[in-house]
Amino acid sequence: MTNTITFVFSNPKYVALSFAIFVPMLFGLLILSEYVFLEPYVVSHLPTGTEFGFALIVIISALSALVLPMNVFRINVLKSSTRKMGGSVIGSFVGAAAGACSCGPIGFAVISTFGSVGATATAFLTNYEIPLRLIAIGVLVITYFTTVKSLKTECKFDP
Repeated sequence: MTNTITFVFSNPKYVALSFAIFVPMLFGLLILSEYVFLEPYVVSHLPTGTEFGFALIVIISALSALVLPMNVFRINVLKSSTRKMGGSVIGSFVGAAAGACSCGPIGFAVISTFGSVGATATAFLTNYEIPLRLIAIGVLVITYFTTVKSLKTECKFDP
């Protein structure tokens, strides 16, 4: 599996794509989850007891930055058979979206404008923030292994 990663990321284009995914996603999620503040200047704060949530955000960002460029590589190699590759790409986006779904106070403020339905959604997101991120990590890990297997079989890549 390490050879597959080395093979894909030997091209600087995919390394750049990986950083282009990781950095904005990480900082976006950290800002939305209130680990980074932009007013009056950039400050980070990691309250006691939230280390696990912070680590999950970093893991989701890293896995997304690993899986999405690998799927782009796979798409570029297998341009003729796009039907076979749809599941992995969709899995990548579902995993990334599930990690971002607990979007902190900004999301809660938007959701709470919808009255009792918003209050129920806010309670759900607050209570299940960690499990949703763990599910996102699970989806991204499954997508990673599916992509590696696909690259080895469909692309005739055998490390």
